[in-house]
Amino acid sequence: MTLRIIATGGTFDKHYDEIEGKLGFSHGHLPHVIQRARITVPIQLEQLPFLDSLDMHDADRQRIAASCLRADETSIVVVHGTDTMRETAEVLGAAQLPKTIILTGAMVPYEVKNSDALFNFGFACGIAQALPHGVYIAMNAQIFTWNNVKKDRLKGVFQKR
Repeated sequence: MTLRIIATGGTFDKHYDEIEGKLGFSHGHLPHVIQRARITVPIQLEQLPFLDSLDMHDADRQRIAASCLRADETSIVVVHGTDTMRETAEVLGAAQLPKTIILTGAMVPYEVKNSDALFNFGFACGIAQALPHGVYIAMNAQIFTWNNVKKDRLKGVFQKR
């Protein structure tokens, strides 16, 4: 079994620019994250244009859906920004692909101390191989179906609707 990882950006892949004092995108973290997580199943990494999920439009979500559809793999992890992860999950859920698609991300960028990125990524990769076909969001050791999840922005967590 090969696991497909689709990187779309989000907080997970943001870098802190010490000169500007801003978070933005540079190169992706996933090659290092995959190595550091010591995942032993074969992985096919696909990096789409990195976006903050607040900047995503319908065309961006359709690009993610098209990548999932084209993928030979039936277990897919989509690394996505948390602000509009649910909206992308809805697009993927409506597509009813015969695949297991897990969306995950981070509340704190991977390269920042105490980030949840590495844990969320490893958790998502594990459950992508175990859950039945469908679309799920996996954050902080919880699994949510695409149509029963919301982000609590005040607490910084996902929960059932």
